[in-house]
Amino acid sequence: MTSPSPTALAALKSALGDGGWTDDPAEIAPWLTEWRSRWQGHTPLMLTPRSTAEVAAAIRVCAGHRIAVVPQGGDTGLVGGQIPYGEVLLSTRRLRAVRDVTPLDDAMTVEAGVTLLEAQQAAAAADRLFPLSLAAEGTATIGGVISTNAGGTAVIRYGVMRDLVLGIEAVLPSGEIFHGLKRLRKDNTGYDLKQLFIGAEGTLGVVTAATLKLFPVMRSRATAIVGIDAPAAAIELLARAKAETGGGVEAFELMKRIGMEFVLTNIPDTREPLDSTPPWSVLIELVSGEPGAADAAMDRLLTHTFEIGLITDAAIAQNAAQRAAFWKVREEQSAAQKPEGGGWKHDVSVPVSRIADFLEEATGAVERFHPGARVSAFGHVGDGNIHYDVLCPVGGDHPAFLARWTEGSQIVHDIVARYDGSISAEHGLGRLKTDEARRYKSPLEIKTMQAVRAAIDPQRIMNPAVLF
Repeated sequence: MTSPSPTALAALKSALGDGGWTDDPAEIAPWLTEWRSRWQGHTPLMLTPRSTAEVAAAIRVCAGHRIAVVPQGGDTGLVGGQIPYGEVLLSTRRLRAVRDVTPLDDAMTVEAGVTLLEAQQAAAAADRLFPLSLAAEGTATIGGVISTNAGGTAVIRYGVMRDLVLGIEAVLPSGEIFHGLKRLRKDNTGYDLKQLFIGAEGTLGVVTAATLKLFPVMRSRATAIVGIDAPAAAIELLARAKAETGGGVEAFELMKRIGMEFVLTNIPDTREPLDSTPPWSVLIELVSGEPGAADAAMDRLLTHTFEIGLITDAAIAQNAAQRAAFWKVREEQSAAQKPEGGGWKHDVSVPVSRIADFLEEATGAVERFHPGARVSAFGHVGDGNIHYDVLCPVGGDHPAFLARWTEGSQIVHDIVARYDGSISAEHGLGRLKTDEARRYKSPLEIKTMQAVRAAIDPQRIMNPAVLF
């Protein structure tokens, strides 16, 4: 697809009017680089629509002139899917309204540019919980986390974003508006069309608003960090935590010692959470609707598992500040790697029962492939999602190490595939993994996805470099 003509760009500017676009390189520049600085894009025009109607007007122009467009939310994606390379950039950040919160329906309708944190706060103001939580929640937007089917730390109890969306409003590649903002838990009248937009990475249209599920606020919460000798112990500990609480495990996060050391060294205002320095740590969060019940359950769990030797050390947060400190050492794992130099990043999932096997096999294979490489593994044990990052050896040749990313990642991903896992658990494919995914998807899967996309976007104007 060729670059937009001056006539086409003029039509877009006219459709959105003053304040609805910018071609100022200084204003656009912050939105052309992703957080890891791996992608540096370019665009002739950034659109900043203020309403669904303006998004529709812009997309109609794009369709009429065959202008390729990349939708973008908070620009927190880690696989480059939100970065334009010559396409027009359409930012949804000005779609800011919380349209309604309906506690009796346990539902809330918000526009795509509302941040995840703002959605959580709007729910809390109505004495409800919107449970999706991740480190970038102050910047990530609802449209973005829908388009990437984000997961986060509470998936074990509440599910991924796909499980939390009741309805969607979206602008199709034709410029038509899909009015699908329903609050229903049951609607058995054919294909569930909203699901097409969740995880589609902007390839089937622009999500402009969504109706989200809300939940009761838990009256009791207990948070602890425990030390363990090996990942296999984490799997057994998780099973015991589930049995102890009857479904009250909200978070269960695994961290390798090297990642903890990166945080303590490179992130200000962090401290060792335990008296010991175990090879692996787990952050556990239990919740209950009954006051005091989560604390009692945590005490029982940790007492028993310490007695049988499953855990080697433990600390329970005594107040909100300690809880925040525990979560900080988990949430800063990625940021703490930056000062350590370049790395091969992997966002993978395997069956929970195979996590320990995967970690052992992958680490052995990586260390044979590149001796001295440092593996920092952390993530969401409860849903099988491991962030498996391989960093350059201390004092190593960073450019040479990064040049082996593709070959090294294939080693990791081939192991994931043998365990019936996924090479993208919660970040999407984006520009980073779209081509590689062809190695692991069956021809039938690819053909079916291509058919869906061709039916909805026959001109392939929506995020054309992403997905199949």
